[in-house]
Amino acid sequence: MGTITLSVVIAAGLVISSLLVYSAISAGYPLWSTISQQPRMETLAQRGSSNTASLGAFAQEQNLTLSGLYERVGKSVVQITSTNSDPSLSDSSLGSGFVYDSGYIITNNHVVTKGNALAVTISDGTIYNAKLIGSDPYTDLAVLSVNAPKDKLVPIPMADSTKLRVGEQVVAIGNPFGLSGSMTAGIVSGLGRLLPTDLTNLGDGSGSVFSIPDIIQTDTSVNPGNSGGPLLNIKGEVVGITTAIYSRTGEFSGIGFAIPSNAIVKVVPSLIKSGSFNHSWLGISGTNMTPGIAKAVGLEEPRGFLVTGTEPDSPASKVGIKGGVKEMQIDGKRISLGGDVIIKIDGKEVRKIEDILVYLQREKSAGDSVKLTILRDGEVLDVNIQLGTRPVSTNPR
Repeated sequence: MGTITLSVVIAAGLVISSLLVYSAISAGYPLWSTISQQPRMETLAQRGSSNTASLGAFAQEQNLTLSGLYERVGKSVVQITSTNSDPSLSDSSLGSGFVYDSGYIITNNHVVTKGNALAVTISDGTIYNAKLIGSDPYTDLAVLSVNAPKDKLVPIPMADSTKLRVGEQVVAIGNPFGLSGSMTAGIVSGLGRLLPTDLTNLGDGSGSVFSIPDIIQTDTSVNPGNSGGPLLNIKGEVVGITTAIYSRTGEFSGIGFAIPSNAIVKVVPSLIKSGSFNHSWLGISGTNMTPGIAKAVGLEEPRGFLVTGTEPDSPASKVGIKGGVKEMQIDGKRISLGGDVIIKIDGKEVRKIEDILVYLQREKSAGDSVKLTILRDGEVLDVNIQLGTRPVSTNPR
């Protein structure tokens, strides 16, 4: 079968006056690019007064009609403009964001890393200068502060994203191609996806190779300019933040991705308090099991994560987790064998790396302990590990 090359586009990558193209750094993942556009910069102001109704009552409401949902939360979605003040770097980019708490706006990290002058346009067309107070490239989240009247910054309540189900109706509101306050509707088309680094413009300068776990997949139409905007359930609660799309053309082709709301709830308070977030870290690299690898290591079925290497001085290396020692050709690929196979984490079955990453993101923090159940030379062992803090330039697993 021939290889199909897709583009993966940052959903907020509405770049004014330049075209930026980035090569994929992970084997098996496609080329991606931001899109050069010259949108009309008119603000499509929404009518209606702000409402500071109780968030508790808000969250307990029954399902809304689509028009009722938009009326309720549309004014809480903003447009973000990121501009370089350096005359030699005149590019600007547009993205979306939404009100998390009075005075705080949440968006994607990649929306705000291109420029050093930030502005927020609220639903009535008023523009305010904004300040970046915290960002986390590893979840592609950022928090801005804006000095706007409190009655114009109405927070949107957060849902529990672990309760999402495939087929559930969801709505995205944002600023595709600079068209402010646009709403699209669809369904959750997948859960627990892994978003590799070449899908997100991290801007941390580290050249790190890592993935964002627990991603929501949706067929809700999102396009450049949508990134940072909320993905909402039919009750008007945030279930995620739109981040990236798969595309052949640079425009939406039916698959979009969103960071889950539970990651927002876990990371954002730390960004507000300290400007950063400490991610837990094992310090391993490896590959998911395939039938060929399983046969080579003596497993009856292809399950678990084969460790091919550990980072020096990492939590995994300190407790003796073993990486590969011998390379073999398996299914046309060079695989380093002889390392441990992780089959459980804290008693939960591991069939692929996503199981480890999702568990760590949802349940664990730096400094916590985990128990890895591993297969080593045909023997099942339990190994207790104290999770470290992920270094800036490293593999995060």
